[in-house]
Amino acid sequence: NYEVGLVDPPRRLVELIRAREAEHGLSRIVAGYAWPWKSKKDKTAMDIDLGEGVELQWNRVVVDWVNSPTALEEAGSIHTIQGYDLNYAGVIIGPDLRYDPWRNELFIDRDSYHDSFGKQNITVRNRPTTNELLQSLITNIYAVLMTRGIRGTFIHVVDPGLRKYLGRYFPLIN
Repeated sequence: NYEVGLVDPPRRLVELIRAREAEHGLSRIVAGYAWPWKSKKDKTAMDIDLGEGVELQWNRVVVDWVNSPTALEEAGSIHTIQGYDLNYAGVIIGPDLRYDPWRNELFIDRDSYHDSFGKQNITVRNRPTTNELLQSLITNIYAVLMTRGIRGTFIHVVDPGLRKYLGRYFPLIN
């Protein structure tokens, strides 16, 4: 009875999450750190623009974001959702994770990853944040986001190559 699949266009992701929230509660949209957090300083700024009129702000609160009164209109991050279970998760895989069909491999777009702490070199272990290490971090973030939904997970993928690739494994939800 688990609902899982790819959702396109992005407006449909918002509609599905709002419908599941009305029916079951605890349904939220979460995203990878593929957009800068402009609204942290400018409360009117939109952070995530998926096109087609779908714009979201990052979570306005960090502590207990899931239960905040504005959570349904926002996107949570790995920092605000880790440790929480949702009934339904709407996961946005941003342009930081991509797929190259010619090479048949995942790759990251370092410039599209906006968690500055994630890009920093790991000085405690004296390790530079290589592309391989950053790709591992980014894929782990998406793995956590995609395991938050107990009843279902709806996935919107920004990169067309990755969307097509994942379409081999997930049904398209209309």
